[in-house]
Amino acid sequence: MSYFTWKDDGLTSDCASLQAMAARFEETASLMRRMSKEGFEIKEGSKEKLITHKNSKIFDSWGFISEEGPFRQLKLIP
Repeated sequence: MSYFTWKDDGLTSDCASLQAMAARFEETASLMRRMSKEGFEIKEGSKEKLITHKNSKIFDSWGFISEEGPFRQLKLIP
């Protein structure tokens, strides 16, 4: 199953005001709602939560890069 880790370190480094932070939160929330409608899910990893999708074609169509190990990724290639 394809997955990636969501990290948003830019919130404090990129945003100079509370208004900018609020806008960033709103944009992120909108994106996450769209991802949820497309079938993305959260899975508990060993140290963090991972965003996954069972269909690798949908995962790839969003432009995400899977963080699966190389051996696992090679098994997914038809």
